[in-house]
Amino acid sequence: MHNQVVVIGSSNIDLIARLSHLPKPGETVGNAESSQAHGGKGANQAVAAARAGAAVSFITSLGDDAFADSMLQDFKRSGINTDYVVQHKNTPTGTAYIWVDAQGENSIAVAPGANYKLSPDYIDECRILISGAELILLQLEIPFETVEYVIDLAASLGKKVMLNPAPAQKLERKHLKALYNLTVNETEAAMISGLPVDSPEQVMEAGKKLLSMGPEMVVITLGSRGVFYLTKREQKMVEAYPVKPVDTTAAGDVFCGVLASQIVQNKKMMEAIKYANAAAALSTTRLGAQPSAPNQQEIKAFLDQHEF
Repeated sequence: MHNQVVVIGSSNIDLIARLSHLPKPGETVGNAESSQAHGGKGANQAVAAARAGAAVSFITSLGDDAFADSMLQDFKRSGINTDYVVQHKNTPTGTAYIWVDAQGENSIAVAPGANYKLSPDYIDECRILISGAELILLQLEIPFETVEYVIDLAASLGKKVMLNPAPAQKLERKHLKALYNLTVNETEAAMISGLPVDSPEQVMEAGKKLLSMGPEMVVITLGSRGVFYLTKREQKMVEAYPVKPVDTTAAGDVFCGVLASQIVQNKKMMEAIKYANAAAALSTTRLGAQPSAPNQQEIKAFLDQHEF
């Protein structure tokens, strides 16, 4: 199989409790509704890219529990190549414990589990796969040293790397310089650039600062304010699609995965961002992380209804 996108990142099981209010220390809230869903930034982005039409291989680390088995089945159903998914004995699959109150506010605790066993040594075992990729997509829910190792390896192989630095963390200039695409939200843009992003002018300044740090292209997602992207040759603001959100979980991951799928299909950047924007907007009208990622037909239908 020709591997257009190789996603390297995390897989979590999300254990969700919907409550009337978030418990205070020592308090028990007894009216919770529980559910579980597949999540993790790497997995969300891999699923989104595959459903949007890219040939996707996923490098991730799972435990040896029932959660891992159901995740693998789901990846395969989404058309993802799972040959490079590694499972570790006596290790739990990554787990996120999510409490959500009646207003939609949440508290989250993440137990990385097997995600933190995705090591540079294992990346070496995946060198053939990485060398055949058109684009490598990364986030920061796996060991930071592994992310840095992948960026260095990809640079030595002349590969395009797209990084979504979430959860937000500062990066060394040498790694930023090796990136083809840096996609950040407002929090990440402010942390890495050191500049505020409240007004359109501030977003532009932060974007220019990020671009000066080395990536070929910077994309800043701004929720309902849209998306700002810039390269050395152009800069544009792309409007958001108006929707009534039900659940914004993983909207950013859907955007990243779908944008990656469009880049490897050689779409013009404006079109690629509009397509990713539409997919992210559509995902917010559905519950859950991976279940909310739309397929190509759904994205096209949404675009037909919402053309500016």
